Amino acid sequence: MPTFDLSNTPLRELNSALHALSKGANDTEFEVINPRGSHAVAVGIDSPVTVAVRGSVGYYCAGMNDGGTITVHGSAGPGVAENMMSGTVVIEGDASQYAGATGRGGLLVIKGNAASRCGISMKGIDIVVHGSIGHMSAFMGQSGHLVVLGDAGDALGDSLYEAKLFVRGEVKSLGSDCIEKEMRREHLEKLAELLDKAGVTGVRPEEFKRYGSARKLYNFNIDNADAY
Repeated sequence: MPTFDLSNTPLRELNSALHALSKGANDTEFEVINPRGSHAVAVGIDSPVTVAVRGSVGYYCAGMNDGGTITVHGSAGPGVAENMMSGTVVIEGDASQYAGATGRGGLLVIKGNAASRCGISMKGIDIVVHGSIGHMSAFMGQSGHLVVLGDAGDALGDSLYEAKLFVRGEVKSLGSDCIEKEMRREHLEKLAELLDKAGVTGVRPEEFKRYGSARKLYNFNIDNADAY
């Protein structure tokens, strides 16, 4: 297992080694020590590699991940797993704002809390937050799932498209065009699957409420002008 100590090794060497995997390198497990809040750790992975980061990271960790499994044994700054395509990213601590932004696939698990705009403009990613999330989360969420075991801040799902939101705790307020929806069997089954993948135990899907788009903002309608 190659180990990169970012206290004395340039970050570029780590990311270059990870990118070389698609060119036939044999290593599939990496360890990163002393990240010391470094930015852009393990970005652009496009192979089924496993990366364990022993400490907290700065912004855009695991950005554009496509097939890798990255675990941060600490907290993450803004934009973790931004534009992720596939694979898994696990944050053992908290995540700052816009976690999983524009993500198109894969699974992002945050075992602590997530700040504002979690899942903003999500496009297929699945996000499971063991704690609570901040305001404007899932803003303009197009597809995918956001699961929150704790509470949600103001304006959840503002201008939502077809992303599905599940919240176990309290929602401070819903954003424009976001409403509570019926929890049908297929939603309970999908939620159970996501909770299992995220390592959540002792929690039943029936404890959550589902939120989605009222579909009144898709196209301009003069009768809805006050909502724009």
